[in-house]
Amino acid sequence: MSIAELFKPLTLRHGPAMKNRFMLAPLTNQQSEPDGRASADDLEWIRQLSEGGYALVQTCATTVEAGGIAFARQLGIHGKAHLPGLAQMAARLRAGGALSAVQLHHAGHRANPLLGGIPAPASGHTLPGVRALTTEAVQRIRDSFIASAQRAEQAGFDGIAVHGAFGWILSEFMSPLLNDRQDQYGGSLDNRARLTIEVIEGIRKACGPDFQIGWRLSIERYGLRLEELRDITAEILDRELIDYLDLALWDSAQTVQDGAWKGRTLLSLFTELPRKGVRLGAAGKIMSAERAGQLLDEGCDFVLVGRASILQRDFPKQVQANPHYESPRMPVTAQYLRDRGLSERFIDHMRGWQTFVVHGSP
Repeated sequence: MSIAELFKPLTLRHGPAMKNRFMLAPLTNQQSEPDGRASADDLEWIRQLSEGGYALVQTCATTVEAGGIAFARQLGIHGKAHLPGLAQMAARLRAGGALSAVQLHHAGHRANPLLGGIPAPASGHTLPGVRALTTEAVQRIRDSFIASAQRAEQAGFDGIAVHGAFGWILSEFMSPLLNDRQDQYGGSLDNRARLTIEVIEGIRKACGPDFQIGWRLSIERYGLRLEELRDITAEILDRELIDYLDLALWDSAQTVQDGAWKGRTLLSLFTELPRKGVRLGAAGKIMSAERAGQLLDEGCDFVLVGRASILQRDFPKQVQANPHYESPRMPVTAQYLRDRGLSERFIDHMRGWQTFVVHGSP
């Protein structure tokens, strides 16, 4: 394992190359304005990240429709009013030498009515009393993803990342448990994957030739089937529909618990797929220089750093300076995070992670 490999450039199919192999994972922080505009806290967070040595920084999950909101104070990209703040975020990242991507998000059936969200389930049985989306509504949401990507390009971002993980709408449509539709978006795997592929293809067609497209995929919970997701991923890689695949694992070292692949790492089932010009990275408890380097040895092209970047904003620079670097042990106090520039709203959000902030710390 060579730490030096982490600091080699990585070309992408479209647009500029990554200057190294570190990507910031998309991190929910609940610090935007109530209407989804970027706040002063958002801009300060981005400024800190721009100086941290990352090759590419993804925003938090960013709403493509007002009704698709999941979290209070979630960043938005569904209207023109969001563009000025987003443009400032993109400019700050560019000034710091990082590529930038907006993570496009719709909560689907998990949209929060208390925040103005409109639950949008694939199936009529998912939420009591809530009908399944009509075909026309599915296509409207598809078009909202595409229009939001165009806004991201207008704001100066290098690309977008399509959020297809954690049971949000694109993940929901992939699940045979949550999708029993009878139209072209339900039934077979190809039909359940249709919404994701139409979103990606639509963005490629609508945006410029240098615009970068990432896809975040999770393979656990929500009735998702590992075999199916591996098959559809193989197709997307073979067709080179995206620039990079972001595997959102809770633990990058976790193994399959049963079935034909029992004992193998989840990661290995995807790194072994032919990927042509598409790059592949993984997130999940990457808390040290050693683990980051190991993931390249295991077949990743890049690594996505989440929690470690909250603890230490310049994780890549720390690794470059010290090949034995390890993140601070969790939990940490709220004051520790405050001293390192995290906003009060972000700190309050992290209190919801039982193992991140010391319980009761002021």
